[in-house]
Amino acid sequence: MSITTLSSREFNQDASGAKRAAQHGPVFITDRGKPAHVLLTIDEYRRLSASTGSIVDLLAMAGHDAIEFEPQRLASEIFRSVDLS
Repeated sequence: MSITTLSSREFNQDASGAKRAAQHGPVFITDRGKPAHVLLTIDEYRRLSASTGSIVDLLAMAGHDAIEFEPQRLASEIFRSVDLS
């Protein structure tokens, strides 16, 4: 995968060249030297934006209900009572 960077002017003058470059990797289009846009092929866009489920589904780890986890107790006391009166 190669990354191509074009100024807005270069992109406007050679849009077909930018599309060809996007076949090999993302094309960053800059405005005043700072990245402003990215040109990707539709296949790459779909791959990147594919739904992987909600964060709840990802954290649930379906099928791993049998994992036992018993954290060790700390030897010293971390929390102390505080008088806020």
